[in-house]
Amino acid sequence: MNIGVCLPTTIPGAEGRQLIEYARRAERLGFHSLTVVDRMVYDNYDSIVALAGAAGVTERIKLITAILLAAYRPSPVELAKQLASLDRLSDGRLIVGVSSGMRADDYEATGTDYATRGRRLDKTIEELRAVWRGEGPVPGVGPRPTNGDIPFLVGGQSAAALRRAARYGIGWISPGGPPHKYPELVTKVKELWAEEGREGTPLMGANCYVSLGENGRQVATEHMQSYYAYLGELVQHLAKGAVTDEAVLRDVVDGYAANGCDELLLLPCSADPAQLDRIAAVVFG
Repeated sequence: MNIGVCLPTTIPGAEGRQLIEYARRAERLGFHSLTVVDRMVYDNYDSIVALAGAAGVTERIKLITAILLAAYRPSPVELAKQLASLDRLSDGRLIVGVSSGMRADDYEATGTDYATRGRRLDKTIEELRAVWRGEGPVPGVGPRPTNGDIPFLVGGQSAAALRRAARYGIGWISPGGPPHKYPELVTKVKELWAEEGREGTPLMGANCYVSLGENGRQVATEHMQSYYAYLGELVQHLAKGAVTDEAVLRDVVDGYAANGCDELLLLPCSADPAQLDRIAAVVFG
């Protein structure tokens, strides 16, 4: 199982130099991928811009939007150009993870419809690929992706999201949860994959919040209460799922590996690059 780590783009007040150091250190420590989380109505960095900065200071590590809320972006043509540019800057290291999202205000802020976001996301994926093939509404939009196309991962646990992953993606990303509940979803995605007539097997991913160190629990709780404030009282339950103990992190990594995960994406709750050293000591030690 490969292990990736998320840039702290959603930590309010995170400095640009911290994000750049995160990217450099993640590659140096041996993480397989570097990810970003997407939001509009929050004090966070733009996902594509942040990964472009990371692309400039790394050479090997995969770059994954996990996830990009592509359906709230008003112009698929503009988004296609941005993603292809990022793919070219990174020499083909980009994987586009997408999901429909759960916050209406993100869509309201960009003037797009929240109620039809699932159908819009399906159409957006198709339009992105058409532009990359040179078949967009207006000829001549470039650049072309390094390898002609950019692979998609799809996030979400709804029936529509799982079907979308099987139809359009190279695989699926779980938004989180304990490893012992993961195999059921793996089985479902593989069943849908076969129904869609896809060859091979889907890449299975999962997200997990991590906050190690002396004040790890406090840091995780404060961050998740801020980021998921729209969930109300449910955020307390969600915050308890963050891994704040080294032994528990080791068990979580082993559990996901045993239950069919191919790419475990760890989301630090702190912008301090030293957090990566603590995580690496556990997962690679």
